[in-house]
Amino acid sequence: MGKGHQSLLGFDFKIFFVLSVALNVGLISKVLYQGEEGNQENKISMICLDTKGSRHGDAHISMRRTLAYTTTSNNVTEDSSGGDDIVIDLDHGNPAMYEEYWKHRGDEITVVIPGWQFISYFSDLKNLCWFLEPELAKQAIRLHNLVGNAVTQDRHIVVGTGSSQLYEAILYALTTADSPEPMSVVSATPYYSAYPLQTNYLKSGLHRWAGDAQNFSTNEPYIEVVTSPNNPDGSIRQAVANGDKGILVHDLAYYWPQYTPITHQADEDIMLFTISKSTGHAGSRIGWALIKDPEIAKKMTKFMEISTIGVSKESQIRAARILQAVSDDYDSISTVNDDDRFFDYSYSFMVKRWNELKAVVDKSEKFSLPKLPPDTCTFSGKTFEPLPAFAWLKCEEETVDDCASYLRSHKILTRAGKHFGASSKYVRISMLDTSYKFKILTERLSKLSTMKSREF
Repeated sequence: MGKGHQSLLGFDFKIFFVLSVALNVGLISKVLYQGEEGNQENKISMICLDTKGSRHGDAHISMRRTLAYTTTSNNVTEDSSGGDDIVIDLDHGNPAMYEEYWKHRGDEITVVIPGWQFISYFSDLKNLCWFLEPELAKQAIRLHNLVGNAVTQDRHIVVGTGSSQLYEAILYALTTADSPEPMSVVSATPYYSAYPLQTNYLKSGLHRWAGDAQNFSTNEPYIEVVTSPNNPDGSIRQAVANGDKGILVHDLAYYWPQYTPITHQADEDIMLFTISKSTGHAGSRIGWALIKDPEIAKKMTKFMEISTIGVSKESQIRAARILQAVSDDYDSISTVNDDDRFFDYSYSFMVKRWNELKAVVDKSEKFSLPKLPPDTCTFSGKTFEPLPAFAWLKCEEETVDDCASYLRSHKILTRAGKHFGASSKYVRISMLDTSYKFKILTERLSKLSTMKSREF
């Protein structure tokens, strides 16, 4: 090959290299600034690292502009097209409705974490739950005391990766390896659909799902899960199993003033809460348990230690900042509009959605909803009917035996009643998803309600 030819090849390579760099720079710029125009609903703010504003090197709030990128976690947005062809998935309790509120709060809730921070496994060796960040414990107690929904004095806090991990930790803590038979776990129907799956998933010799607490009777020790307000129907629950050796676990994930009137401070031995339902931050995967017995708290902590060696500190710090922001608004003496305070905003949002859904169902003989009695909320002073995070809808038409399948045929995905130990005439529908999905839901239910019986 001649010298001139080699030079030409070298020149071509240089051109190719320059073009390649230019294209990549353009692509990176597009990713970093993507979304400045167009749909804003599905953006996620990324952590912005700014050590200049850090005090003593701790995690802090950044007022700088954050980068953003789009996500496809919600496959139906207000920019979607297709009308009747759109499938809306309301099976899961995805709390997407809260996104707009927290987006409005902007960077004031953003947490910046230096790269060197939270390297250690340990958070507080003086605490029974040694991986619990002290700030999360402080803000959780503060919020409970503000709302008045749970007694926090003389309680141990155990943090978990959502209330799901806490549930498994509690089952571990309440059972013994030397028992001749697995301990029975029950809950009144309709019970939360995940309880049977989580209880039996590992086929543990420690515990087993035994079904409906209302039809359960035994002289042996057992565990009863009392979910109040209940998932899926929103009712206020008490223990119902027939036995004098029961250990009660109170799942109070929805005992917050946007869902139900706060009537008293829950004072139970074992109480579960989660940030996914209280503030809508399901992706952070943070839950906490208020435990009276230190031995139970120790065993729960041991379960976390064995399974995951603790819980993400980054998630705990973010959760603590969010809880702090909610409390700060109510403690502030500044003129903060009610609608800017989280519980007032979310309460108004739930009232609006439930009024719209009830308006559709009340005009129909095809569907029905449970009647839940009103009560006065000690937190807000308002008297109102519960506003559950889920609609427990019943298909009343005799020709419809499987309500979930019927709604699925009209492109509405729900969770069937059979998963909750109930009739297939029922379905659970999330009330917490995007406004666009909820709008489609009410429009389709209204259309189905006007259909003649032979069409139904």
